[in-house]
Amino acid sequence: MSEVKHVVFDLGQVLIRWDPENAFRNMIPDDEERRAFLENVCSPEWNLEQDRGRSWSDAEAALIAKYPQHEKFIRAYRRRWWQMIPGAIEENVSIVEALIDRGIDVTALTNWAADTFEEAENRFAILSQFRGVTVSGRVKLVKPDPAIYDHHVGTFGLNPTETLFFDDNPDNVATARRMGWQAEQYVSTEKLTAALRRYGVAA
Repeated sequence: MSEVKHVVFDLGQVLIRWDPENAFRNMIPDDEERRAFLENVCSPEWNLEQDRGRSWSDAEAALIAKYPQHEKFIRAYRRRWWQMIPGAIEENVSIVEALIDRGIDVTALTNWAADTFEEAENRFAILSQFRGVTVSGRVKLVKPDPAIYDHHVGTFGLNPTETLFFDDNPDNVATARRMGWQAEQYVSTEKLTAALRRYGVAA
């Protein structure tokens, strides 16, 4: 195991809470109906294309053509987007801030639409504290495509074998490892802290 000189964090569900249901609990009160809408209409796969750079207008048009009966809810997805990120995971933000204060090189690699990320930068101070952030919607690549990992390495001058990556998605972690990164799946603050200590990054 190489010495870790760079730590890279995913953002959603690692540092910032993500709950699409939160935006629709009033609009679609029935739990099963709401979850079916978010699984089958405004699905994670559909949203990933906005993370890849597709415009919201194109995304809405394509979905409304297929599900015209859900037009109101489809358009609400972007309008109510703020309700989907109710806040930071403060204990993890504190860990990142402590790493930065100690002089550890910390960057972020996230699947996030360009326009909503720009709005998030104005809300979450931690996003301006990283040395830099690779945003999928800006580079038109999404995890777990190996190309976005190469882009991040090239942009920030990282040595993959000296890089430790945390992401809540096991597929993203698996790709990072195949690319030569050291990587761990994020599951809890306690395990994050333990991993940082195990890799010799945190006391």
